[in-house]
Amino acid sequence: MDFALTDEHRLLVDSVRAFVDAELMTFEDEVERSGEVRPNLVRQIRARAIAAGFHAANMPEALGGGGLDHLGLALMERELGRAPFALQYIVARPSNILRACTGPQIDRYLKPTIRGERVECLAMTEPDAGSDLRSMRTKAERVGDHFVVNGTKHFISYADVADYIVLFAATGSETTAKGSRKRITAFLVDKETPGLDVKRGARAVSHRGFHHCELSFQDCRVGAEQILGEEHRGFDVANTWLGATRLTVAAQCIGRARRALELATEWAATRRQFGQAIGRFQGTSFKLADMASEIAAAELMVLHTAWKVDRKIAADEDFAMAKLYATETLARVADHAVQIFGGMGLMEGLPIERIWRDARVERIWDGTSEIQRHIISRALLRPHEG
Repeated sequence: MDFALTDEHRLLVDSVRAFVDAELMTFEDEVERSGEVRPNLVRQIRARAIAAGFHAANMPEALGGGGLDHLGLALMERELGRAPFALQYIVARPSNILRACTGPQIDRYLKPTIRGERVECLAMTEPDAGSDLRSMRTKAERVGDHFVVNGTKHFISYADVADYIVLFAATGSETTAKGSRKRITAFLVDKETPGLDVKRGARAVSHRGFHHCELSFQDCRVGAEQILGEEHRGFDVANTWLGATRLTVAAQCIGRARRALELATEWAATRRQFGQAIGRFQGTSFKLADMASEIAAAELMVLHTAWKVDRKIAADEDFAMAKLYATETLARVADHAVQIFGGMGLMEGLPIERIWRDARVERIWDGTSEIQRHIISRALLRPHEG
């Protein structure tokens, strides 16, 4: 494996970092104080991201996207990860699951989203299901050429500003060797559809300005032509297109961890106690060494996984290991950084407090650490099960 980045990759890293510093970090304090991103600021960032060629970088050039390879995407997400999530999310790419659009769906949903004219959100999680998607209670019952949807989703990111929803709902059941299990179908649901109500959920400590919502469906009618993929094959659609989202989370965590290390190193070199810089004490300097080592290991894992994706040899456990290790590395690095800063590390005037607070959710969304460990362990044990 060649570990050297191409000239194009190095230029991408420099360009994205400059964009983050100029267009995102400028508004970090504002978003932290207000818990909101002004609509005109959203439009400004999106327009400048489109002009710079960063929006929809994950989508094929033939459809109007940037056509970046997965290694390039991982590097881009790493740099974006340095900024508050509510701001860098505006720059980021449409969900890969939209690649499953066919026929009229391409012009109605996929292409406008790539152009930045429409915004999507993904609705899987429910109050009584969580990571157990087979337990979802939201149902879509076929009535002629329509489905009638009833149920509730929660923790749905970006639903307050989305134009449409990629909804996963139960559409029947099937008998398997392990008993009956629900069949799941994915739908594209416009937010103005009658019977759909969207409201903000409780305020979270993580990622201020980026809101999660509750979705209520009451006799909401969705046309059969709005099925994404095939009826009853929603998990196939998710498994085909969503694995890379875990790599995105992992790459962003690396960027955030690197920023925490930079801040902690500068503080350790300039903060003086007992007549010398605190970085001269082993209790501090060894923390910095551990932080740097873990970040380097996590980054290699993330980039190696991206390299494998580009060669179509990545497996589910590769994504799981990258997300597991990168998110837990960020947690440890952020905690060490707070310790190095001491009481100042918990003050809202410094970004360390935000990084530490934001780090917690990364081990929960897009599959908890426990789910990732389950995927990894099953992959190890599967060859021995006959």
